[in-house]
Amino acid sequence: MITAWKEPAYEYLLKQDYLAVAHYYEEALETEPKNYNYYWYLGLAYLLLEQEDEGQATWLVAMSAGSQEEIEIWTTHLVEILSTEAQRQESLGDDRKSLLIRRHLQEIAPTLLTNLLALIPLTINLGYFHPELLKKWEVIEIVKDANSALIDSQSLLKVIELILNFPSYESLALTEVSLPHLIQLTECCLYNIFTVLIKVAYQQNKTSFAADIAELCLNFYPNNLYILKHLCGFYLYGVEHQKAIKIAQDFFQNSNCLSQKLFANFRLIQALIGASAWKEVKEIAQRHKDLLIQVIQEKPKQLDSGIGSSFICITGLLSYLEDNPQESRYFYNQIAQLFQQDFCAKTPALVSKANFKQINKTLKIGYIAHTLKKHSVGWLSRWLLQHHNRDTFQIALYMINQAEDELTQKWFRQNADIIHNLQPDAYTIAKQIQTDEIDILVDLDSITLDITCQVMALRPAPIQVTWLGMDASGLPTIDYFIADPYVLPENAQNYYVEKIWRLPCTYVALDGFEVSVPTLRREDLGIPVDAVVYLSAQSGFKRHPDTIRLQMQILKEVSSSYFLIKGVADEQVIQQLFIQIAEEEGVKSDRLKFLSRDINECTHRANLQIADIVLDTYPYNGATTTLETLWMEIPLVTRVGEQFAARNSYTFLHNVGAEEGIAWTDEEYVKWGIKLGKEKALRKKINSKLKAAKQTSPLWNARQFTRDMEQAYQKMWINYCS
Repeated sequence: MITAWKEPAYEYLLKQDYLAVAHYYEEALETEPKNYNYYWYLGLAYLLLEQEDEGQATWLVAMSAGSQEEIEIWTTHLVEILSTEAQRQESLGDDRKSLLIRRHLQEIAPTLLTNLLALIPLTINLGYFHPELLKKWEVIEIVKDANSALIDSQSLLKVIELILNFPSYESLALTEVSLPHLIQLTECCLYNIFTVLIKVAYQQNKTSFAADIAELCLNFYPNNLYILKHLCGFYLYGVEHQKAIKIAQDFFQNSNCLSQKLFANFRLIQALIGASAWKEVKEIAQRHKDLLIQVIQEKPKQLDSGIGSSFICITGLLSYLEDNPQESRYFYNQIAQLFQQDFCAKTPALVSKANFKQINKTLKIGYIAHTLKKHSVGWLSRWLLQHHNRDTFQIALYMINQAEDELTQKWFRQNADIIHNLQPDAYTIAKQIQTDEIDILVDLDSITLDITCQVMALRPAPIQVTWLGMDASGLPTIDYFIADPYVLPENAQNYYVEKIWRLPCTYVALDGFEVSVPTLRREDLGIPVDAVVYLSAQSGFKRHPDTIRLQMQILKEVSSSYFLIKGVADEQVIQQLFIQIAEEEGVKSDRLKFLSRDINECTHRANLQIADIVLDTYPYNGATTTLETLWMEIPLVTRVGEQFAARNSYTFLHNVGAEEGIAWTDEEYVKWGIKLGKEKALRKKINSKLKAAKQTSPLWNARQFTRDMEQAYQKMWINYCS
């Protein structure tokens, strides 16, 4: 048992008069030089005065006078004194002094795990942490050899949550040796760990690290559906589709309720499409529809807690598989309704708060998204923010857990009155929107992000709108879906629950794109100067084999032609898919050129100029890629369908006045591809049209488009007030 602080030294300590503490113990030692406890307190006083050398010297002088047995006892006393004061300083909010004490404590007792578990969070909070410290301090070995019964598992879990934000071998190794000590914290442990992993995977793009940690967790909690769900997502985002397929299959086999099976099947379809395993997709897609019908008929009152938050996403792939909006919209709408009922039943309701109804007021418009950055949504929505009339409208942005880049800073933060970048907690976000008294809330994510859907389900604003991100979500709380006269057929309202609000010309407009210097030349690819170059730049999910077959038929008929394929996908898998179909259609594989992604978007747009014609995808058209193509004045061939995703290129082409290349059947798609490939004069004519359209087309007049959107907002508000 150590001797307590002496009075009045303790009073000086509480008053943070550390110099007085030092003077007291200096005088005490002159009177009682053999009272070694005084040395420990004096050395600590020097530390608190940030006289580290004096503090260490004080302890060493005292220790040098003792026997081995005495030194062990004294060290125990010193450790206890330092630990107690470090805790006190931390409780006072002085992390810097606590860190100083604990750093010296670590030198005195390097294997003291309680100190290490407190030291690591302090170094992180103060910005001094690096994963190599875990190796330097031998934390991994100490935790590995520790007795679980003697470990503060909550402190250990806190450390794991923190160090996972620093993806490294050391962080992985420490997590691996820590999991056996956390086995009793199953639910809490997994939720806390995966909360961090989700951020690391999708914000820091460290999906491989996140997957490695998830695999470790799976070893300790075999067949855990929560782990399988997220692990599959990590592999998908990291373009490791074969691993994703295996995990998705395990997920499906271990699912024991309908909502789990549906989500697992959704993940499996994602993985199969990503791996271009289209033959297998057909059977799994049919199973998905059967499961959808079953869950809609059963109308479960409660969805599985681990799946319910993401349940609305399970319809998101239907538009990639086929163009059948009457059926797919039915699934969208029904699943969205189940999702909303389940989420709202588990979430406190917002206290009803009516906005002041005055027709001629300054309307507060809120935009909610996780994509206000270098992302398709960011590139397109920025112009609306740029041109908003700030005298008539007050603009608020609700970014969800979003990494911010130069696009965010220049175009979004500079053009809004209220800006929040919020953690992914739907209720908190909704409360903030309600507190800000937003009149019209515009969702830019649709079903690409479950958190956004949760916020919209809570209806924090009196008028709620979906625009831009994807097709409408089908949520009953969404009032309007922004469209134009062409992007949806005339009868579309028959299968949308949202009221379709058609703007006069186009549902999106830009003042243009930034373009850099091209880095790609034909000679670099071994393509003759006089050859015809087709190009397709899309994500792997849009590479439907039926459309690839049509593209190969075009290539076959235009003898001196090449096809450039570029986009986000598993490059090896995409190459195999294209080469296989090319060989089946009698096209030599050396006419296919597979391009890596460019270093940035500006270079990508410049490099589009290598193409004579761009061939669009179907049943899911290009959107941003089509706009980039038209801005670079390149002819485009598109296959028009019935669903929103199959009509983007059609509305853009119509709005620039270039009808050439618009195909309503597969046969027309092939004919237009051949015709544009063989008729150079026709391509030149389209080039001229596209160039002239930059001065006249509503597609390239973001200012007028903004006025159209603002007029729509005002009419929506008048309807609400009435």
